[in-house]
Amino acid sequence: MSLEGRYEPSPSEWVRDQVELYERTDGTEGNTLRDTGLPVVIVTTRGNKSGVIRKTPLMRVEHDGEYALVASQGGAPTHPVWYYNLKADPESVTIQDGPEPFTVSVREVDGEERATWWERAVAAFPPYAQYQLKTERRIPVFVATKRS
Repeated sequence: MSLEGRYEPSPSEWVRDQVELYERTDGTEGNTLRDTGLPVVIVTTRGNKSGVIRKTPLMRVEHDGEYALVASQGGAPTHPVWYYNLKADPESVTIQDGPEPFTVSVREVDGEERATWWERAVAAFPPYAQYQLKTERRIPVFVATKRS
């Protein structure tokens, strides 16, 4: 299942290329972050200002069928743009982890739940710990749950 509307590819060439390769091959290629060998998923959102469809490769942090979406932006001082898309419309989100995208409900987590998911995220992608040290903002963590 996919979101309806006009898709506008990322202005970032590597993001555009990775999303295109991932989707064209049903997730058999383009499924890792560049040369790290670490798996990614494709997260599709609706732009909170433009209303257009946006697609972002994010690190695959999965546990019992739920996914963490970590708004790290490499430890930048600001949230990534897709963070605002999730906040504005947490029900208009899909994840592709393999051949078919599926719809999810997304919620930002806090407290002990965030700590648990943060630990899982760092285990999946250790640079997250360094990213948190680089920024004064607390890196947001969302949990995406598959909808029926």
